[in-house]
Amino acid sequence: MIPAAFDYVRAESAEEAISLIGQHGDEAKFIAGGHSLLPMMKLRLAQPSVVIDIGRISDLSYIRDAGDHVAIGAMTRHMDVETSELLHEHVPLLAHAAGHVGDPQVRHRGTLGGTIAHADPASDLPATTLALGATYVAQGPNGTREIAASDFYRTFFESAREPDEVLTEVRVPKMNGAGWSFQKFNRRAQDWAIVGVAAWRRNGDSGIGLVNMGSVPILASGVSSALASGASIEDAAAQAAEGCDPTADLNASIEYREHLARVLTRRALEEASAG
Repeated sequence: MIPAAFDYVRAESAEEAISLIGQHGDEAKFIAGGHSLLPMMKLRLAQPSVVIDIGRISDLSYIRDAGDHVAIGAMTRHMDVETSELLHEHVPLLAHAAGHVGDPQVRHRGTLGGTIAHADPASDLPATTLALGATYVAQGPNGTREIAASDFYRTFFESAREPDEVLTEVRVPKMNGAGWSFQKFNRRAQDWAIVGVAAWRRNGDSGIGLVNMGSVPILASGVSSALASGASIEDAAAQAAEGCDPTADLNASIEYREHLARVLTRRALEEASAG
């Protein structure tokens, strides 16, 4: 299908992007890799009057050691996340999950900040960064602010990022030797997950993020609480679907998604505990 007519402008810096969104208001949309916005525009589910290209803001493409966390620029491509030696050393779960996003073409174009800002609950990396306790940095006309991943996702495709803000950085705590696992169940290798699980575990601590189990990425806090209380992996994983609100579609019923969440969480925790 053909999208509705729109104007195109390119921003060379975060400041210019913020200025442009201020000029054009709610009718404008940011675009980075384009894999989320363009399909919606072709289906006319999104009809921005202005598309602001932020994909070439090179200052926002980096992966840096920041002491207790790794700082990742929002325009960093999935392929760079997947292949980063720094992330493989300190946050291997994120690097591994990035390698499951789409195909090589998608990973060379798509950006970490773009997939997080899009807030699609079926995406792999929002749930993974949620499980890891990440913090997102947004910049707007009034300066920058930090938003905990646990406070970021509001509902389907909606987040705490204001319309005049640009996501500039993702800060991910170092895993410090924690065991981890990423489980993704889909029909074909390059499909969206029917259900996915990102999990890490270290001593009495853990984090479990669920993909495609509701209108937002979900932190399975009940599973972590059960583990901390001494429950077995099997008993803790049995609680994975509690508090979730999955939908039925051509790929799976609600009951099947809930079953997958429990099975994949158990597998993830077993692998993380063995690591």
